[in-house]
This record gives sequence, structure tokens and C-alpha cells, in this order.
Amino acid sequence: MANFIDRRLNAKGKSTVNRQRFINRYKQQIKKAVSDAVTRRSVTDIDKGEKISIPTRDISEPIFHQGQGGVRERVHPGNDQFTRGDKIERPPTGGAGGNGAGEASDSGEGEDDFVFQISKDEYLELLFEDLELPNLQKNRLNKLVEYQTYRAGYTTDGVPTNINIVRSLRSSLARRTAMTAGKKRELHALEQELTELQNTVGASADRILALKAQIEELKQKIKKVPFIDTFDLRFNNFAKREIPTSQAVMFCLMDVSGSMDQATKDMAKRFYILLYLFLTRTYKNLEVVYIRHHTQAKEVDEHEFFYSQETGGTIVSSALKLMHEIQQKRYPAEEWNIYAAQASDGDNWADDSPLCYQLLEKQILPFVRYFSYIEITNRAHQTLWREYEQLTEKFDNMAVRNIRQVEDIYPVFRELFKKQAV
Repeated sequence: MANFIDRRLNAKGKSTVNRQRFINRYKQQIKKAVSDAVTRRSVTDIDKGEKISIPTRDISEPIFHQGQGGVRERVHPGNDQFTRGDKIERPPTGGAGGNGAGEASDSGEGEDDFVFQISKDEYLELLFEDLELPNLQKNRLNKLVEYQTYRAGYTTDGVPTNINIVRSLRSSLARRTAMTAGKKRELHALEQELTELQNTVGASADRILALKAQIEELKQKIKKVPFIDTFDLRFNNFAKREIPTSQAVMFCLMDVSGSMDQATKDMAKRFYILLYLFLTRTYKNLEVVYIRHHTQAKEVDEHEFFYSQETGGTIVSSALKLMHEIQQKRYPAEEWNIYAAQASDGDNWADDSPLCYQLLEKQILPFVRYFSYIEITNRAHQTLWREYEQLTEKFDNMAVRNIRQVEDIYPVFRELFKKQAV
């Protein structure tokens, strides 16, 4: 009886290869379904898997068949309805059942569209495909790097606290063995000869005395070899190597003034969650700082950021000042990758917009990796938008975009983080 053992790496998911082939083959339809799902989902389940429905016509294999056009002559045996010269109408296509997209039978049955379930990882992979963090490569080359100390063998120079006792004793033993090996062999031979002479009757007394003198001299020479010498000392060696920083902080600045209704806040929240998911796939350690502002800015937690009912007037510069203070205290630019995303409806005091320009120009944009501003409004742009547009001409790490409805969120997000041409 033959026994078969399955040693494949994906023994518990034997269809993994076929699954990947299927996703690659129908990636266009799946990506379209994924992008449509972003706008349909609620904010709480935006990062879960998705059921993808693919029309049957898109997964059917191509076949060769006779065309329906042209003039044809056919013989229909048993015909009792038509006579020579009559034109036969084309039979109707489609049928009842399902979505009407499959082949119908005489019983009115059909085929439904093919439904394909993708996992959370596959969903996010397709959602953020062909996207990257802007200016990341350039900033990596210019930023200060961190150094990590690690053990790098042993050295003959060092401070007493770094002495490695075991390696030093081992080196001492090797040196003493090399320096005394010949003398010990000679000593052993002389001692053996002295023993034989002492056991021999009538042996020469002078020879015995001479041997004893030689033995004593060799012993003194062996004792003079130091147990440990400075040459034997070995010290633990430590070196430093560059380690790329993998920590990032994202500042989320949201306008919660009276002009921001719940629908506008919901669109801002969708954008922030997409940005958070995107950054977590790039950085191992990611911290998020939530800042709400009206006339005053305040750092809050996630729940208060999205669900607090506090409202008031609008002074955008208050949020920018608070962001700069937090960044200076907790997130040094040489150790952290700093990102910021600001969402507003563009409503701001006219006198405050020039101050926002100055804050961004001098205190924020020189230190952040990327600053994205989305204005969620259907109205004409006001002074804040115009000031920000001027900054985009001076800084390539800032972008401003306009969102009018929920369907614009994902396309705008892809536009902000699309891969840059090399």
C-alpha cells in the first residue's frame, strides 16, 4: 500500500497559487470593485475584506462559433409553420433567473455573477497598489541617521571595563605554551636521565650534579615566563552601524467649526483612515496625533476627534501652532518621519490666513515629509485655499486638493500618493 505525504509549503491552502493567478487575471475588475467598496463602506469597516462580484461574461473562456449574419439555406424537417421564402426571426437571448447575465434554459433558469471573497490583506494590497509616500527617498538621503552599537569581535586595545577575561586567559595560555614548550621537553629529558643515573650503581657524581644544575636553571627560566602579559589582553570591541528610522508620526488636523456639518466630517474621517492604513503598511511604529480646532485648538483622543459635538468659530492658525509645539517637544525631526493631513471646508478669518502661510513656511514645511490639505466644499475657494496654493509653488512636500463628494475621496487619495516618475 502506497502512502503519499503532502510536503508542499501551502499544504493547508492548496489553492493559493491558483488564487493568485485568478487575482492577477481579473485584477482590473477586482480593483474597480475595491475602489467602489471604499465609498460604500462605513468608516468602521473600511479595512476589512470584500466580496467581489465579477460578471459571468468576464470569466467565460473565449470560443469560436458561427456568426449570425449572412444569407443561409437550411432544411428543417417536419416544418409545418413556414413555407419557402419566409424569414425566420432571430431567437431571443438571455433569460430569467439570477441577474440575467448567464445562459437561459427552457425552464427559465440562468447563471448568477461570480462572487469572489478577498481577504483583508488582499483588499489593502489592491487598495494601495502603485502608491508611495512622496519625497521619501529624497528625505532618506538628507536626514540624520541613527546608530546602533553592537558587538564586533575583540581588539588588543581598550579600557579596563571592556576586558574579556576568558579570551585574555586563552591568549595567555597559548603564549606560555609556545614559549615554554621546548624548555619543558628539555626538562623532561634531563629529569629522565637524572633518574636513570641515580638508579645506576657507580654512576658519576659530577654528572648527577651537573644535571641537577641544568634542571634547576630550566625551572627558573620557565618560572620567569609571566602568567599574563599586556600582549595577552583582549577587549570586547564595539562598533556602530547605521539603522534607518522606521518610526513616523501623523498629525491629523480637522476643522470642527460651525460650518463643518456631520457629512463633511464623515468625509474627512474617511480620508484620515485611508491615510492611517497606508502609513501603517510603510512604518512599523506609527503614532497619530489628533488635533481639533475652531477658534482654539486642542489635542484629543481618537473618539473625541471624530465624535465630539464641540463647535465654534474658525481660526486655523491655532491648530498649526499646536502642531508645531507638539512636534518640537515630542517628535524631533531628526528621529521621526513627520506627516500631516489637514481637512477643512476652507472657511477662515481673512486676517488669519496670512498667519497660516507664515507658520507653514517657517516652522512646519521645512521639517515634515509631506503635508496634505483637503478642502471639502462645493463653494468657491476662499483666502485659506489661495494662501496654501502659493505654498505649493515653493515646497514640493505640500499638496492641496478639493473634495466635493464621497466619491472623490479615493481618487483624490490616489492622486496625492501616486508613484512619482524616476
